[in-house]
Amino acid sequence: MSNLPHPVVTESAHLTLHYRLASEQGEDIVSTFDDNPATLQLGTGQLAPFLEACLLGLDEGTHRTFALAPEQAFGARNPELLRRLSRDTLDRNSNQGENYAIGDLVEFAAPGGGQFAGVLREIDEDSALFDFNHPLAGQSLQFEVKIIGIL
Repeated sequence: MSNLPHPVVTESAHLTLHYRLASEQGEDIVSTFDDNPATLQLGTGQLAPFLEACLLGLDEGTHRTFALAPEQAFGARNPELLRRLSRDTLDRNSNQGENYAIGDLVEFAAPGGGQFAGVLREIDEDSALFDFNHPLAGQSLQFEVKIIGIL
């Protein structure tokens, strides 16, 4: 029998794990449980920081579910991130054609060559209302994890 301690998740650990992010009602947003496990390194941006924080200190073999309030996850919805744009601005700055539908995720060119996206909430011939909040902002989530291996 070995006296070696079980490996524990640290801030830069390499992990093999199954994980599932679900709505408060249990509807899957993303899950690896029915497929191959994920292999990743903490601290490299592969998981959101709040998800990494849940993993710290867990032992290899742990299977656990975390309940995350909106403030612990993607934050509360920010009404200041609802923006009305003119159709001219929309057409000049988006990558999509002229056919837009409510619920479309539209990408916009940002200064410096980057991109950002917003969900179309309203549109008429003159303007469009976009929601630039994270799609999961304001939602309570469940984060289920099974740590398979730690390096």
